[in-house]
Amino acid sequence: MRLVLPRLYVILDAALITSPERDCALSLAEAGVRLLQYRNKSALACQYLNTSRELAGALRPHDASFFVNDRPDVAFLSGASGVHVGQDDLDVEQARLVVGRDNLVGVSTHNLEQFERAAASSADYIAVGPVFNTSSKADPDPVVGLDFIRKTRRLTDKPVIAIGGITLERAASAIEAGADSVAVISGILCASDPAQRAREYINTLEAAKHAAAV
Repeated sequence: MRLVLPRLYVILDAALITSPERDCALSLAEAGVRLLQYRNKSALACQYLNTSRELAGALRPHDASFFVNDRPDVAFLSGASGVHVGQDDLDVEQARLVVGRDNLVGVSTHNLEQFERAAASSADYIAVGPVFNTSSKADPDPVVGLDFIRKTRRLTDKPVIAIGGITLERAASAIEAGADSVAVISGILCASDPAQRAREYINTLEAAKHAAAV
């Protein structure tokens, strides 16, 4: 059965969160977000695990899928839904060995070779990007654009996640190009009211979904 993911995938980047992680995650879940990832590039392993465990427990009653960035061990020990790995992390199959067959593994890709390798792996979903210019990474990969989504959409039945510079105004175009979901970081976390902005994304993405189905 093909995995179906919510249209909005919010990445909780610790560097951008201005409130306690748990409070931020819960406010987004209460706004309707059902797919979240926790990313903390500077945390010690024990801190990363403790926060991830707290987030996994807090989000479980909301039926929200929760992923940990980079660390399969933290994902498994925290009770997360799965792990999201990049090109410099453990590869998909190694991550799968750690989190187990019952948990999910997502992977970031930035060019066609990486995407084809991910499509041939056991990855549950594949992120592509940056689709647009982004300020959420200090040293981003080259922009791939909407055409890359269209091209990769034809290569796999796995869910494709668009990431990188997905503003509210650009979100629908990524869905129309073939992405199943969009991953958003600063577009929500840097808003004056992240929960309200998340609702706006959800409404925009639902409208784009229905338009694409016509």
